[in-house]
Amino acid sequence: MTARAIWKGEIKLGSAKLPVKLYSAIEDRSVRFHILDDRSRARVKQRMVEPDTGEEVANEEIRKGYEIEAGKFVILDDKDLESLVPKPSREIEVSYFVPVEAIPQQFYERAYYLAPDDDHDNYFALAEALENQEREGIARWVMRNKAYTGALGSQDGYLVLSTLRNAGEVIAAGELPEPAGRAPTRKEIEMAKHLVSLLEGEFSAENYKDEYRERVMDFIAKKATGRAPRLAAVKTKRKTTALDSVLAKSIRALKEKRVA
Repeated sequence: MTARAIWKGEIKLGSAKLPVKLYSAIEDRSVRFHILDDRSRARVKQRMVEPDTGEEVANEEIRKGYEIEAGKFVILDDKDLESLVPKPSREIEVSYFVPVEAIPQQFYERAYYLAPDDDHDNYFALAEALENQEREGIARWVMRNKAYTGALGSQDGYLVLSTLRNAGEVIAAGELPEPAGRAPTRKEIEMAKHLVSLLEGEFSAENYKDEYRERVMDFIAKKATGRAPRLAAVKTKRKTTALDSVLAKSIRALKEKRVA
């Protein structure tokens, strides 16, 4: 299936502008179910009701409110919300460039491809420069009435624009509970390093699939024919013992697998 552009804009680098088309780099393939009536198998509709009386509330009587304290709301109407929408723009303004490792992984949210729109030479020159220098540009833009901050990078010769989460949405590792128990011994650290070296390899996206989705879709296909397959029980894992014993067992298993 040929990818379709979902937005057009311009990358702004100082006074220079580069026209681009934006494509989604991911596709949501989650399994979705309809809510049905058990007897008629008809789809069930959701209705807004008043919780105390159970009476349906008409759409024109529904308001949006933000709870500032228990039971107290600030009401916002459509005009209020429209006045807060950012000014429309087609510019993806790049403020500065940082090393690719400068942005923590938990900040990345959703990826898009940027393809050239007429100016192919400058587009591919920028893509190659970013890839060779291992840099990403910090960018800001407005798309569909929402302001975004993102990282402009390069992959396989094409520009990639990833939306970034706001700082207030990201939990720093320092906020996690401090580790309990003793620190690992030197022997355990060396064994862990050895285990990592035995598992070295290259990432290949083709090897990773949504196994749950495949099982669900296979089950649905078989059940649609009138024969539901029997499902094997999920095995529970045994409790682990000391760390060095677990590492030693893993290393032995990997070595035996390589010899076989």
